[in-house]
Amino acid sequence: MRAWRRPPRSDGTHPVFPLRWRLRDAHLLADTPTSRVWRVRRGDGTAVVKALKPRAHDPLATRAFARWQRGRGLVRLYAAQGSLQLLEDAGDTSLREALDRDGDAAASEIAAGVLVRLASASSPSRRAPAALTPLYRHFASLFARARGAAPDDPYREAARVAERLLRNARDERPLHGDLHHDNILHGPRGWLAIDANGLYGDPAFDAANLLYNPLDRDDLCLDPDVLHRRAEAYARALELPVPQVLGYAHVYGCLSAAWHAEDGNTADETRELRVAAAILSLARAL
Repeated sequence: MRAWRRPPRSDGTHPVFPLRWRLRDAHLLADTPTSRVWRVRRGDGTAVVKALKPRAHDPLATRAFARWQRGRGLVRLYAAQGSLQLLEDAGDTSLREALDRDGDAAASEIAAGVLVRLASASSPSRRAPAALTPLYRHFASLFARARGAAPDDPYREAARVAERLLRNARDERPLHGDLHHDNILHGPRGWLAIDANGLYGDPAFDAANLLYNPLDRDDLCLDPDVLHRRAEAYARALELPVPQVLGYAHVYGCLSAAWHAEDGNTADETRELRVAAAILSLARAL
C-alpha cells in the first residue's frame, strides 16, 4: 500500500501528505521563511497543514507545546509526521484586522484574553514537557552579541537585564514564544494563537512581542502612552507587575535585533533597538 499521495494542486505546488490523513483540495495560504501553510479539506470541514522549513523552530518543541495546551488558547494539533503538522483551522480574521477595525485598545484586550487562555493550561500538578526550549537557551544570540561589547552598548545592557530576569524567575511554565498580531486569529472557537515556538520560562515573555507589533505601526510601538496601556493590559491578564512585562519586552526586542544582525538586516535591527529603547525608557520612568 502506498504511504503517500499528492492532493490536487490549486497553487502550482506539490504538497505531499500522509495518505491516512485523508486530505483533499489543498490551497496554499502562506510561504514564510520558516514554513509553508496549506488549507485543506478533512472530512466535513477544513484544517491546515504546516510544513516546517530548516530555519523553523524545533518541531519537537512546537508539538510538545500544542499537546500541553490541549486547545486552550491555541490551535489543536491533530497529527504530525516529520516536518508536517496537521492543525485546526483557526480562521481568517487576524488580530491586526481587529486593530485596524476597532482600535488598539480593543485589540490589546483580545490579546490579553488569549494570554490568559494560554496560561490556563499550566498547573502545579502538571510536569512541563522536556522538549520545550528554556528561555536561557532562547536568548543565546543576545548573550553572544553582548560579549565583548562596550559597557554602554544596548546589547550588553539588555544581556545584563535578561540574566537578572532569568535568574529571578519563579513561576516558570510552557510558553507560546512568538505571540503577535498576525499569530492570533478568529474562527469558530473564537480567538486562538497559531505558530507557537514552544518555550519554557516566565509568562511575562509571552507578552513581549506584542509590544513590537504590528511591525508597520511604529506610531503605536513608539508611543509611551500606548506602550504603557498595552503593558498594563497584559500585566493585568497575567497577574504580574507592569515592570516585569516591560523588562521582558525590552530584552526580547534586543534579542530580535541580534537575530536581525546575524542575518545582516540592519534596517530591522535598528527598528527593534529603537522600540526596545522606548520600552526601557518607559520602564525607568515608572
